[in-house]
Amino acid sequence: MSIDIAQGPVRENVLLDLTGVQKVFPNGTVALRGVDLAVTAGSVHGLIGANGAGKSTLVKIVSGAHDASSGTVRWRGVEQHWTSPGDARAAGVATNYQHVPLVPSLSVLENVFLGDGGLRRKSAELERRFAELQERIGYEVDGAELVADLPIGSRQMVAIMQALAIGAELVILDEPTASLSEHERSVVFDVVKRLSAQGTSFLYVSHFLDEILALTDYVTVLRDGRVVMDRPTEGLDENALVRAVAGRDLLALERSHAVTPGPDSPVLLDVQHLSSPIGIRDVSFTLLAGEVIGLAGLLGSGRSEILQCILGADREVEGKVLLAGRPVPRKPTGAIRAGLAYVPEDRTRQGLFPNFTIWQNASIADIQRLTRWRVFPSGGRERERARKAVVDLAIKTKGIDASPSELSGGNAQKVVFGRWLYGSARLWLLDEPTAGIDVGAKADILLLTRRLAAEGKGVIIVSSEFEELLAVCSRILVIREGRVIAERLATETDEDELLMLANGLGEGPR
Repeated sequence: MSIDIAQGPVRENVLLDLTGVQKVFPNGTVALRGVDLAVTAGSVHGLIGANGAGKSTLVKIVSGAHDASSGTVRWRGVEQHWTSPGDARAAGVATNYQHVPLVPSLSVLENVFLGDGGLRRKSAELERRFAELQERIGYEVDGAELVADLPIGSRQMVAIMQALAIGAELVILDEPTASLSEHERSVVFDVVKRLSAQGTSFLYVSHFLDEILALTDYVTVLRDGRVVMDRPTEGLDENALVRAVAGRDLLALERSHAVTPGPDSPVLLDVQHLSSPIGIRDVSFTLLAGEVIGLAGLLGSGRSEILQCILGADREVEGKVLLAGRPVPRKPTGAIRAGLAYVPEDRTRQGLFPNFTIWQNASIADIQRLTRWRVFPSGGRERERARKAVVDLAIKTKGIDASPSELSGGNAQKVVFGRWLYGSARLWLLDEPTAGIDVGAKADILLLTRRLAAEGKGVIIVSSEFEELLAVCSRILVIREGRVIAERLATETDEDELLMLANGLGEGPR
């Protein structure tokens, strides 16, 4: 195992100092193996690693939710043994998780001062303090508005103000931008930079490597519960972070381009003049067998809606969708029987059945073929199918009887892929298939996409990460306001051009 630990000068003004921290759970699982980590005052310290690397366990130890099995946690030079998150908050450590833990039925102002008992004070005093917090972070929000009515980006701002209201000196942000738009991400960036310049420290956990490079002063990488990189961010690039996180060089995949299908490849999908009340306007294109096409566009551009129209989820769509020359039924069940597979953007709500086991989730799309005489359930066949998916897709799980909720994001996504992998699907519709998963699982998904194309299947992929589209697609269609405004060969464009086109700049189709 290669370890990149930059010695450099002795770090001064260390706020949080972890030395040799280990965590072994009662079932014998070793989550952390002697972790050292030091966060200096006024810095933004990045923490990254693949799912299962130990990030969440480390955050819970720092926030007082878990105790360490061994090692020391020092806060301002004094060894601590916090027994609850309340102890950590009282000391000055606030943790904001990915799913912002605010009270939706309370107002913004009530949520901000919920943690310090401020609701017992006079309204005028709270409003004065609230105005000071808004000025401090450089962000305005209506204090009387219910949190339930706020977009997710504003909720993040409220959570940060809540942390500042209790006097937090260290704010732990756990995947703070995972569900945010590009504009909301920039707002979070600006606030973090502004507050760190004022002396507030941040432990910033993210799987977005570009965020880590742009925002942090120092970065620690965990792999299998160990620190494999701990050094200043300056001088690092994405290549080095990918190698540290995954333990292998993924750049050969991520920087190379897919092979374009040959001129004799038959047309697999023919989309003709699709229009819909949901915002799709006269969309036409073809897809060859063995081809991967990307749909690039900004949020709200109509990318996902095009997939839904092809799938038949919109009954009011006009136009034609032909698969191998035959019309695709205008309902999802008929489209799936015709040979379509669909991996939705929201795998938790749309892609998985949380009350089912992994083996039930993996077999449900092909249940008729796995029953006896297409009538009687065959648990043995379904379980055998699931075991094959676990092996073929390298799904990390304690067993096929586990719930998908027990899996990391990347492994849960692989279960969704496994559902369609062994059936009769010829066309795969992938909506943000790598959203919210670590770089190792992301590479596995991209390799699987190429494998599908190599088998002669067709793939349409929607992704906000234009670099991923360039890595796996032969052609990219740029979507804006429900239309295809440009088409590019992946070998003849780059991220900058795609972004300009998606924003309505630059040239049109060529």
